[in-house]
Amino acid sequence: MGARIGIIGASHVGAHVADVLLARGIAEEVRLCDLDEKLSRAQANDLVDAASYYQRSARVVDCGTRYEELASCGVIVNAAGHVAASATSRDGELKVTPAEVRTFAHRIAEAGFEGVWVSAANPCDVVAYALWRELDCDPHRIVGSGTALDSARLHHALADATGYDQHVINSWMLGEHGFSEFACWSHVSVGCLALDEVEAQAHLTLDRAAIEQDACKGGYITMAGKLCTEYSISNAVGDIVDAIVRDAKIVTPVSTLVEDVYGVSGIFSSLPCTVGAAGVEQVFVPEFSASEIEGWHRSCAHIKENIGQLDWL
Repeated sequence: MGARIGIIGASHVGAHVADVLLARGIAEEVRLCDLDEKLSRAQANDLVDAASYYQRSARVVDCGTRYEELASCGVIVNAAGHVAASATSRDGELKVTPAEVRTFAHRIAEAGFEGVWVSAANPCDVVAYALWRELDCDPHRIVGSGTALDSARLHHALADATGYDQHVINSWMLGEHGFSEFACWSHVSVGCLALDEVEAQAHLTLDRAAIEQDACKGGYITMAGKLCTEYSISNAVGDIVDAIVRDAKIVTPVSTLVEDVYGVSGIFSSLPCTVGAAGVEQVFVPEFSASEIEGWHRSCAHIKENIGQLDWL
């Protein structure tokens, strides 16, 4: 049995998240909201047209701007954004997208929503922080998609560099979902082998800086061709929602409230987290190398700087 999932923002990411949730049988009902009610209606209709091809029957409900109708959902995905603003700057959405939470967050909370928020809107860490501040709720109920997607991009880059399948590569980007993020090289493994062992025994010499840049900026290859990313982020969000619905307790990098991690507190940033029915159920702190500690501080400083530019937070 699936669950009732709400999605705010029915454009590129939101619509693809809905498709993932239905195609994978995660949701038994999807409720769509968007300020563009014509778009919300169109996406809902298109998804219902596809119902015969999904694994199991499910309902799709067009809620338009009736955000209160999401209050009965177990999970709400925030995909409301202004992707065109990020075409020339990674922080391009900073002055427009975080403010969107003020159009719906209180309305949904006052209607009785007690579930988990999964926020994929950018800048991800700032939007997740804004949701938390607006709602004044348990921060563990707010899960930013964070560097889950960037970690998949690191898998992609390492697979290209090594020739190994992405599924045997365990590698994470941490910190900001943005250009200040960093690869946690000290914890990369291929199968059960540390990366240094793989390089030595497979006679590989990896350009780690170049691979890290590919992971960090790979999304802009996609952006350059179609002005958005869809498939990768929707599947990342799908995994997070699935973990909440099934109480799967996966360990994955998501953006969560940071509390005294290498001296940083009070912001949302990505760390390895257990994700289950309650949202973020545990935050793990890796033993970083000296350079990774510097990367963590640099990345978190950038998030703080971005938050500081919004005088309403």
